[in-house]
Amino acid sequence: MKRPPLPVAVPEEFRAAIIGTYEVVDGLVHVTGDVDLSCLELTEIPLKFGTVSGYFYCADNRLKSLAGAPTTVGGDCYCNDNQLRWLAGGPKTVGGDFYCAYNELASLEGAPRAVLGSFNCYHNQLRSLRGAPERVVNDFYCSNNHLRSLEGAPKVVGRTFYCSHNQLQTLVGAPETVGGNFSCARNQLQSLVGAPMRVGRDFFCYGNPLQSLKGAPQSVGRAFKSGANIPGLADYLRKIGSA
Repeated sequence: MKRPPLPVAVPEEFRAAIIGTYEVVDGLVHVTGDVDLSCLELTEIPLKFGTVSGYFYCADNRLKSLAGAPTTVGGDCYCNDNQLRWLAGGPKTVGGDFYCAYNELASLEGAPRAVLGSFNCYHNQLRSLRGAPERVVNDFYCSNNHLRSLEGAPKVVGRTFYCSHNQLQTLVGAPETVGGNFSCARNQLQSLVGAPMRVGRDFFCYGNPLQSLKGAPQSVGRAFKSGANIPGLADYLRKIGSA
């Protein structure tokens, strides 16, 4: 079957980026399959997408906006290594991983509301997590930013939550439950107030000027790693049964 014409004239290499079949409805390109616009030196997304059933890649370009991106992505969505300062115009639902690391993001406003895989926003300019997804099924990475608070973080993260290498002075706003590892290493924490109540695997808090274990998790599935002899540490480790 002959493909319908795309709604705007674009070079052939952009058409070849659609890996599967598509239909055009009201000017939007709906793809059954995948889209790979990576490494094309794009300054904008050249088409207006509606839904993409598979993955949507636009990484390693010079994008400053996600205008034109699909509203729904069934698989992974990678927009890392661009010049994005915000996520407005991007997908609202992602069925796999959402990777927006190595941009210039100052805000997560416009991020997907639900990510059924992992969410990765490390190495940006973030000072807040407001606008972050409400639900992340797997991992959440926000390390190597300028965060001073975890307000806005998802309430439940199915696996790992890493907020290391920031400027955190409190963990208030952290998820209440983390199914895998939790790392708040190398921040400016003096206590653990606001930490998750339950951590399924390891808890890392080394590299902080901790003076107290106040707020430490009630349950740690495997190991508690503080890297320092904090008052009350031995008793706490016995209480939670951690190495």
